[in-house]
Amino acid sequence: MEKSKVLVVGGTGYIGRRIVKASLAEGHVTYVLQRPEIGLDIDKLQMLLSFKKHGARLVEASFSDHRSLVHAVKLVDVVICAMSGVHFRSHNLLLQLKLVDAIKDAGNVQRFLPSEFGTDPARMKDAMEPGRVSFDEKMIVRKAIEDANIPFTYISGNCFAGYFAGNLSQMGTLLPPKDKVLIYGDGNVKVVYMDEDDIATYTIKTIDDPRTLNKTVYLRPRENILTQTELIEIWEKLIQKKLDKSFLSKQELLSPMEGQIKKIF
Repeated sequence: MEKSKVLVVGGTGYIGRRIVKASLAEGHVTYVLQRPEIGLDIDKLQMLLSFKKHGARLVEASFSDHRSLVHAVKLVDVVICAMSGVHFRSHNLLLQLKLVDAIKDAGNVQRFLPSEFGTDPARMKDAMEPGRVSFDEKMIVRKAIEDANIPFTYISGNCFAGYFAGNLSQMGTLLPPKDKVLIYGDGNVKVVYMDEDDIATYTIKTIDDPRTLNKTVYLRPRENILTQTELIEIWEKLIQKKLDKSFLSKQELLSPMEGQIKKIF
């Protein structure tokens, strides 16, 4: 079976760059959206040129130019968006609504994968501010996709290992602790930690699979399901040292957040 042609939007981002590489590695004709808003960002420009060197095709389009978006999506069978949705960094999730409009008008796209890849937003209705804004906006985009009858696949990769595994899930750092570690609750809640390159690979493998059409795909390899305690034990074995452990209860974790929310609202 001929492989789908793919357009990656947000291809220079944290997950997007991995999706571009995975798409090329799987042999798909791969287009990467090149936006004029890139401006003087030399790092992103060099990344785009590197993609081109490895076989990707760059296509210029802007979210402020509907015709250019329609032209870009008409080139492919599958559109994958990986625009940033992290509330404390660049936050562009609702720009996808313009992409939905372009896909609807183009009429040829066989599948759209919106920017998700983390925790399933449909299961995060009780999430707290400020982080819940990302989940709410992802649900807005989902509704637009489904209202437009656009074929879709939603990818849930749960916790990115780069943010939650290497630091033993410690807040405020990406590096593992050397002496002390903070454990949430009793440390025995199961968590799915996914390597970001694996998320990209699984994402690409779904796009031509009829079983994943109009479905949410949950990435949960058995070896990746660990408690925080188990994660800490792996690190202690590697460094051949026991860490000094302290525990943070649910109430101790949530109370300061609730106070901040009251100040905001």
